[in-house]
Amino acid sequence: MRMRNICFFGLLTLGATGAFAQSSQTLTGTVSDSMCGAKHMMKDASLAKCTRECVKSGSDYALVSGGKVYTLKGNSTQLDKFAGQNVKVTGKVSGNTVTVDSISAGKS
Repeated sequence: MRMRNICFFGLLTLGATGAFAQSSQTLTGTVSDSMCGAKHMMKDASLAKCTRECVKSGSDYALVSGGKVYTLKGNSTQLDKFAGQNVKVTGKVSGNTVTVDSISAGKS
């Protein structure tokens, strides 16, 4: 009986670990900020300038993709290079957050 319980809990633990494991996904979209999302508030500024100003004010970089806004977690210097641009992001998606493994220019 005891051995069966140990095996059961061992399998349960392995199953739970697999359920929470994240695999990398690739998303395409535009680098923005989490405050503005798809609609930038600085009307007289470019998308890049608005994104950078909002990030300086404490907002996070974000990816607008398929009508959703994902917060980007990663190297801020690298993300800043793509502010306001279309990109391809590969990383681990958890809810509305993407932990960035790589980012590159996307199709315009």
